[in-house]
Amino acid sequence: MTIQNSEDADKTVSDLRAVDILDPNNQIGNRLRSFYSAMQDEAIPDRFLDLLEKLDHAERLAAAKVSE
Repeated sequence: MTIQNSEDADKTVSDLRAVDILDPNNQIGNRLRSFYSAMQDEAIPDRFLDLLEKLDHAERLAAAKVSE
């Protein structure tokens, strides 16, 4: 009985994988994950880093004015 249950479980898992491959939502999810991981590897542009530094500076000035 254990062998048959194991075989049934393997068949169910393989059937689910086949369904997942054909599912358009799964395909979209896989492409989004691939795109996201590629974006993680890219460097942050210097212009964006400059803007973030300006924002940090403005927030520090605003916090200093509030504390006065």
